[in-house]
Amino acid sequence: MGERKAYPSDLTDEQWAVVGPFLDAWKAKHPSVSGHQGRYSLREILNSIFYQNRTGCQWAYLPHDLPPKSATYYYFALWRDDGTDQAIHDLLRCQAREKAGRREDPSAIILDTQSI
Repeated sequence: MGERKAYPSDLTDEQWAVVGPFLDAWKAKHPSVSGHQGRYSLREILNSIFYQNRTGCQWAYLPHDLPPKSATYYYFALWRDDGTDQAIHDLLRCQAREKAGRREDPSAIILDTQSI
């Protein structure tokens, strides 16, 4: 994770062990046209996205020891638009359900509506 002090919103090593291989596979499928590998690690990009999400700060106000808005928002928008964020969410949901001894996908759903 580098030399910076960790923020409370940063991924733990255990969390990165789950998400990291998924993002590494994503990056392998999406090589840069110019061959540029990127200046920032995907873990730091994700830490920056989590910091913004947790604190609610504007993208331009990300701390200087995290990747800048240009890099962070680039990946955020790319993953949002191509469904990568939803795929990560589904992966984590399935793992959490299995860890709790439940099936990967819910077998029933309950909807409660209230009329006004």
